[in-house]
Amino acid sequence: MTERPRFSVVIPCYNEAGYLTDTLLSLRKQDYDGVFEVIVVDNNCTDDTAGIARDFGARVVAEPVPGVCNARQRGTEEARGEIVISADADTVHGRDWLSRIDERFRADDGVVAVVGPCVYADGPRWGRHYGRALFGLVNGAYRLTGRAMYASATNIAFRREAFTGYDTALTQGGDELDQLRRLRGKGRIVYDHGNPTYTSGRRLARGFAYNVFVSLPVHYLLTYTVNRVAGRRVLGQAPAFRPEPETLEVMP
Repeated sequence: MTERPRFSVVIPCYNEAGYLTDTLLSLRKQDYDGVFEVIVVDNNCTDDTAGIARDFGARVVAEPVPGVCNARQRGTEEARGEIVISADADTVHGRDWLSRIDERFRADDGVVAVVGPCVYADGPRWGRHYGRALFGLVNGAYRLTGRAMYASATNIAFRREAFTGYDTALTQGGDELDQLRRLRGKGRIVYDHGNPTYTSGRRLARGFAYNVFVSLPVHYLLTYTVNRVAGRRVLGQAPAFRPEPETLEVMP
């Protein structure tokens, strides 16, 4: 009988062939000595995403309904691990990323989730400052209140038994803001500021003005709020953006 994995790392993908190799390499190099699986969710890819995933030994499942929440839902339903980790295809991880998550869970059985920040590994300098400032505030709030106010969907680990499902009426934001809200109702969430993921800054390539005045308020906050209040998808997903990929590296 195959040993049940401790972790299931779920990676939703829509045409991520240019980034996925770096992501899977970083997972292959983890120093965690337990059993874990990687699930790549093919969300209507037309490139070689699925082939790359299989070459690295990942389990590929298909989700035909477009949208990141649908993809994460499908991946979590397929997960065999005790703990499911929400990750991304354009993101790499330090060698001790899984080990640190495991330590946090083993330290307290009452912990239902362990979350952390992300760092932009490339892109414009203003984006890197923005990311540091954002998660600096999140860390400050956590230290003062013990409450994880926000987490990146690239870095959310939760006990499978605490999972109540993703709201698939939601688009971007639903896989982090709404999931964090649901997990708070199940128990304690630990925020580990010292265990980041390193993600692509490709979404910042359209410039400061677009990201501050269009992407964040419209495609993220407004869309999340309207769809959640309406209980259905009134506003759709932000348009996909695929600039030429850069090699992502883990920063010291």
